[in-house]
Amino acid sequence: MKYRQGVSSDKGPTERKTQEWTLKAEFTHHAHTASLCAVAANERYIATGSKDETIQLYDMKNKKEHGVLLHHNGTISCLEFYGASHLLSGAEDGLLCVWSTRKWECLKSIKAHRGQVSFVSVHPSGKLALSVGTDRTLRTWNLIDGRSAFIKNIKQSAHIVMWSPAGDKYVVVVNNKIDIYKLETATVIGTFSCPMRISSITFLSNSVLAVAGDDEVVRLFDTDSQKCVCEFVAHENRVKSLDSCTVGDLCVLVSASNDGFIKLWNVSLEKVTEPPALLGMVNTTARLTCLSVWQPGPQGECSAEQDVQAVTSQASTTATEPKRRKKEIFTEEVIVEDPSCTKRVKTQGGEKKKKRKTNK
Repeated sequence: MKYRQGVSSDKGPTERKTQEWTLKAEFTHHAHTASLCAVAANERYIATGSKDETIQLYDMKNKKEHGVLLHHNGTISCLEFYGASHLLSGAEDGLLCVWSTRKWECLKSIKAHRGQVSFVSVHPSGKLALSVGTDRTLRTWNLIDGRSAFIKNIKQSAHIVMWSPAGDKYVVVVNNKIDIYKLETATVIGTFSCPMRISSITFLSNSVLAVAGDDEVVRLFDTDSQKCVCEFVAHENRVKSLDSCTVGDLCVLVSASNDGFIKLWNVSLEKVTEPPALLGMVNTTARLTCLSVWQPGPQGECSAEQDVQAVTSQASTTATEPKRRKKEIFTEEVIVEDPSCTKRVKTQGGEKKKKRKTNK
């Protein structure tokens, strides 16, 4: 979805004057043969994971399918990009994979958990990663050498873990409870809970955390005071996914619900206790399962516009499916010329063909 700023109007629970944004579908594709479970985006690519055990890649610069990653045996449960260089994936098979976005090769495949890898989060430095799984462990990974650095046993299976933007703390979600950990000591420094099971979280700043659960309410928590500073009704049905981005000087919270609506909210971090103003919304007429915000890089066509990629479990009946063209991204062809020009070696897919020059 792409959103644009429009005419001025008064919207939302507050009386702050905002601009109404319109949203329209810019790129639609029937990505998988089963429902989608995870989506991630960086400046160039969008990756989607599904119950069909594949990771599909899309080039958002050219708005086309880029390829497919085949390594996991089981549902793809989590995806996260680190900058423009790497993609991390976790699945039902317990593997945590690190992919290079240059050649899309699997650099490291780690047996991370005895059971499903439920969630993965990369530290802002790129040196550490956290993962939680159904084996009731929280694991810290050293991404420099690809080894486990720390294992913490927790009483229940956590389903979300996330670093703060500054990387000085992280939060772990177990059912309807959120524990705040300090990086230096790896101990819990605060806890708060919601009435319903938590489905999605996103940091709006280093101290403000947006939380959605199995109800229609979005809550904003201050991780420093461990208090709920604001809550508002965002949808008519339960909120399935949250993400956030910055547009100019605006902090924009994006929410997706089972009712099919995607909504954009203007959150004032200076007046975080006030309910946010609604910037715009769109009815996708589909059952939304996950969501991610795509922001083009500095060389994007228009840096003032941000794209929101909403992933649905069903293809829209009105959307025209583009012609599927599979791109091979794992094979490469290398031609080596001998300095003496007596032979030419061609390598493709591990096979070598030799042609010798015949002297007449």
